[in-house]
Amino acid sequence: MSDKLIKRTPCIGVCSTTYGDDICRGCKRFRHEVTGWINYSDHEKDIVNRRLEKFKILVLKDKFKVPDQNLLLSKLLEARISFNQDLDPLCWVFDLLRSTSLDGLNIKELGLAVMPGFDQVSLSDLRDEINKEFFELSEAHYTRYIQPKSFN
Repeated sequence: MSDKLIKRTPCIGVCSTTYGDDICRGCKRFRHEVTGWINYSDHEKDIVNRRLEKFKILVLKDKFKVPDQNLLLSKLLEARISFNQDLDPLCWVFDLLRSTSLDGLNIKELGLAVMPGFDQVSLSDLRDEINKEFFELSEAHYTRYIQPKSFN
C-alpha cells in the first residue's frame, strides 16, 4: 500500500442504509459513514477505505490470487468496470464479481487464478460467499466498536 490517501467513495450504488440497515449491503460502510461521507476529511475517508480494503483482502486472499496484475488492470479498463485502482489488486476481484455477468467468464484470461479448494465452486456461489463474509466482518466490527452500548 502506498502513502497516498484513498478518498474515493466505496459506494457501489446499492445502498441499503436508506431502508434502515446500520451496515450498507452494497459497500459495507456504516450508516453514519454513508450519510456523513461528503463532510469527511480526506484522512477520514482514507481510514474507512483502508478498513474496507483490509476486509476484502482477508475474504479474498484464500479464494483468488492475481498472477498478472497488468492484465487484470487492462481487462477491467477495457470492460469499463468501475473499480478503485488505488486499492490492492485483490480488491479489484470484488468489483469484477459484482459488476459483470459471471456466465462464461474466463478467470485465467483476466490474469486471475482461483485458489485450490475453491476451484470447483461456481463463480456466482463464490461471489455470494465473498459478499456474505465481507458483510459479516463489517457487522462484527460495527458490533464491537461502533454500535451504541446500553448501560444497565
